[in-house]
Amino acid sequence: MTTASAQRLVAAGFGGVAVAFLLAGCVNTRTTTTSLADTSSSSKGAEIVTESDESSRQRRARLRMELASGYFEQGQTTVALDEIKQALAADPNNADAYNLRGLVYMRLEDAGLAEDSFRRAIAINPRDPNVRHNYGWLLCQQNRYGDATQQFTEALAVPSYTDHAKTLMTQGVCQLRAGQRAEAERSLMKAYEIDAGNPVVGFNLASLLAQREEWSRAQFYIRRVNNSPSASAETLWLGIKIERRLNNREAVAQLGGQLQRRFPQSREAIAYERGNFND
Repeated sequence: MTTASAQRLVAAGFGGVAVAFLLAGCVNTRTTTTSLADTSSSSKGAEIVTESDESSRQRRARLRMELASGYFEQGQTTVALDEIKQALAADPNNADAYNLRGLVYMRLEDAGLAEDSFRRAIAINPRDPNVRHNYGWLLCQQNRYGDATQQFTEALAVPSYTDHAKTLMTQGVCQLRAGQRAEAERSLMKAYEIDAGNPVVGFNLASLLAQREEWSRAQFYIRRVNNSPSASAETLWLGIKIERRLNNREAVAQLGGQLQRRFPQSREAIAYERGNFND
């Protein structure tokens, strides 16, 4: 599932950590289809709950949630919220509904209701790593870095969790925001080991290394991003700055040509044309 909006957190040349990415890169919209009734049957030795075990109210809630997820993906946020309300009316203990409700309110920039939603989901299912991940990202956006780290740690501790790379990436971005550069590098490197093709991880590693003037290492990561379909005005601009520091004039010209051709109206293209490499 994706969101339509993009969010720039920080962008300040080499003077600050550049972190630009789609909000979808830092939220988990996966669901675990659990409610209070389900969690009681998940103890050791219990039979796995399947669709045939659903009560009529749980089935109604699940169908409403399928609709809500589709509307959320399409950017129809208020319609999605209405479906979530109906899902919760059918099954008040549906943790997935509260998780998606939290994402809806994050998109609507209502941090209070988003936090209330995630806390309700955790009360129903404390071991849901997707909720922990999303709650951690919300806390990070509020500069509550210690609390955010706790939520990311809880998510990563769930043995069945399969999105470790995303949580490590998001934790790394959060640590960058907190000025914890050594910790951020460790988190991002772990994420890179799992998902080397993730452009958000590569971009932030390159930016972090550029700040430390480790130009060759930074070059390795940013080149991988810029040689992929994920290249943007911001990644090309970072690549130009790094290649310039390494005196690679041909690479600077090649990246500059891409920047002017693909993103002619961007702030980065204008800075390149003016030779303002400190922007």
